[in-house]
Amino acid sequence: MRPTKFKKFSIAFITSTLALTLTGCYGSGPNAETRLIKRVTDGAEVILKENGANLAVSNLLLVATEDGSAVVVGTFVNYSEENDSLVGLSVNGIPAVITGETTIKQGSPIRFEGESATTKGVFNGVGAKPGVNVPLTLNFARAGEVTTSVIVRDQRDDYKNVTK
Repeated sequence: MRPTKFKKFSIAFITSTLALTLTGCYGSGPNAETRLIKRVTDGAEVILKENGANLAVSNLLLVATEDGSAVVVGTFVNYSEENDSLVGLSVNGIPAVITGETTIKQGSPIRFEGESATTKGVFNGVGAKPGVNVPLTLNFARAGEVTTSVIVRDQRDDYKNVTK
């Protein structure tokens, strides 16, 4: 090769190599961070495998109402053969008023809100503000206690029919 052709080839090769490595398009493969994201909803997801429990909580969030209260939205599923119970929910030490089904049986999820809701959870007058993340603590009879960060949504779109 002549020096000018070698120089052009070298520049093209180096530029291609830098473009692939600096943009992350090369070598990410099946372990790419963006490929491993599992969250497909606004709500938080929690897996509890403590004290023999095997619970999954999905799409957990709060919906702010006009009076500043917050309504719980989410689904709780028990994969264990032994039942568990939701003992309580709290935000910053303030307990929710829970009505409906609280025993989580295998194969029978409890749902907060929606057409197939079995349970209602309301934080009365807590000054809920949409767009804010708050720490929500869940207490279970078997699985124990866990705190996760949940978003507070406003009453529109999928959550327009959520009421106290």
